[in-house]
Amino acid sequence: MNSSQDRDLQGLTALVTGGASGIGAATAALLTARGARVAVLDRDPAGAPPGTLAVTADVADGPAVRAAVAEAVGLLGGLHILVNNAGIGAIGTVEENDDDEWLRVLDINVLGMVRTARAALPHLRAAAADRPGCVSITNTCSIAATAGLPQRALYSASKGAVLSLTLAMAADHVREGVRVNCVNPGTADTPWIGRLLDRADDPAAERAALNARQPLGRLVAADEVAAAIAYLASPAAASVTGTALAVDGGMQGLRLRPTP
Repeated sequence: MNSSQDRDLQGLTALVTGGASGIGAATAALLTARGARVAVLDRDPAGAPPGTLAVTADVADGPAVRAAVAEAVGLLGGLHILVNNAGIGAIGTVEENDDDEWLRVLDINVLGMVRTARAALPHLRAAAADRPGCVSITNTCSIAATAGLPQRALYSASKGAVLSLTLAMAADHVREGVRVNCVNPGTADTPWIGRLLDRADDPAAERAALNARQPLGRLVAADEVAAAIAYLASPAAASVTGTALAVDGGMQGLRLRPTP
């Protein structure tokens, strides 16, 4: 880590949803290492990184989210950074998920962020007066929002909504001192991907195919996505808002010639 970044979040407070595993846990750990006081909001916060505060809530439950955000803010003494990371995956074409599944995934992946942001915004506005440029919301989106991927119709629709939501929120809250951005990971090596691979007929072949889909030739690491989120939350990004930062091994922007 660059020495100038060692404690660049000192004095800031953060709430990370879905922070007990995968990208969320990596983010919570990195924000803590860089000096922030961090609370993790998760349905099962048992995996929350050491040094963080754990609060229990399901982002699909509005009253529980409001109570958990209030609890976290009380424990932290304020809120400067919200990382809207909680979400679920979905597989299939537009025909292969019924209405109930569409509603469930959109409720968690989109409305879950809305519920958390709605509860957090009064606290973020209050913090913006004291630490200008240091108050932010970062949404975990996906490269599926901008690149057509097979068998991901529902998931892609939910993440496309997150991208549009991010831009609208950035416009709504920029004059309140709250920056809003998102990160667009490519296929990341997370527990969800691990479960998908476990269910494949040939897990090794499926992993090789996922690796090959990204120009760098490997899955994105959770720590790499966490580093992008930490940047967007940091004072170094004080002029960054309304931005989607791809961490995808070149998947969205590069068009390589096939190897011989």
